[in-house]
Amino acid sequence: MTTQMDRPLSVPAADLIPPPRLRLSDPRTRATLRIQQTLVAGAREFLRGGGAVEMLHPIIGPVTDPGSRGAKQADIDFYGHKYKLMTSAILYKQASLLAFDRMFLIAPNVRLEPIETSSTRRHLAEFRQIDVEVALATRDDAMDLVEGLVRHAVTAVVNECAEDLAVLERDPGKLLAFVAEPFARIPHTEVVDKLRAGGYPQAAGTEIEWEAEELISRDADAPFFIVGYPKGSRGFYDKESPQEPGTLLNFDLIAPESCGELCSGSERESEYAKIITRMRETGENPSKYAWYLDVVRNGIPGSAGFGIGLERLTRWVAGLDSVWQATAFPKLAGVVSP
Repeated sequence: MTTQMDRPLSVPAADLIPPPRLRLSDPRTRATLRIQQTLVAGAREFLRGGGAVEMLHPIIGPVTDPGSRGAKQADIDFYGHKYKLMTSAILYKQASLLAFDRMFLIAPNVRLEPIETSSTRRHLAEFRQIDVEVALATRDDAMDLVEGLVRHAVTAVVNECAEDLAVLERDPGKLLAFVAEPFARIPHTEVVDKLRAGGYPQAAGTEIEWEAEELISRDADAPFFIVGYPKGSRGFYDKESPQEPGTLLNFDLIAPESCGELCSGSERESEYAKIITRMRETGENPSKYAWYLDVVRNGIPGSAGFGIGLERLTRWVAGLDSVWQATAFPKLAGVVSP
């Protein structure tokens, strides 16, 4: 059987997306969306069982997360003021810890990704995230929580979606094997060294590139974390390590089978003066973040949190070739669609 994984990355995924009438009546689409429903239900069960409160956050605001790896923000006219569609709820999550010390949300995000991402099989311009934030947590606490959530949600799919997995020709035993053992935690520097040793020209002080993520994901036999990205590669809210200056207390979760990044998270910076300094270091104008800085100035708890891309998680669990197959009405960079 020929799949999209057999085609060159240069072929736009948009050329392969069927019209909604055909797509929504496809048994594989229905199976995928039922699996996604089970992943969401499993995540909610796990998080609420741990005492987290689900909140409903805004999808527009005067400012949004600036750390979106090359994606542009979408502007709207909000009664004469330029507002943003949310690229991430990170600022609102930190502020929400004034209400609850463990919270989560499952919310849409819009990122105007570069046109070339339409052929990566990993990017959407509109997607959902399972976003979590925990007061007084460390990076290790957050990674433990991610691992537990993914394991719980995957197990729920295996237990409840046997027929859907069969439609998609996905082996449930293989899924359980992926999450059976603790996820490895590998320093960014070690990943860079491995990529370079294999001939990939990954720069040391930057994000792991998309193509490089796919390479290391292809070789993995289970999900694993990359930890300690260099300062300057992420947003101002990722806390710098006191023990390793220049290194951030953050992480990505990488899925096997060439799926790449599923989740990003970090321990957060919560001190007003340090946030102002980091904003300026990253080229951000603090005046844009007036409401957020007002909250921080008056004190917010230190925290750690993460966001899991729901469509990316669905793609991996369902064994799909491309992330657009994990949503009913996919929005790809540069593609006009319903």
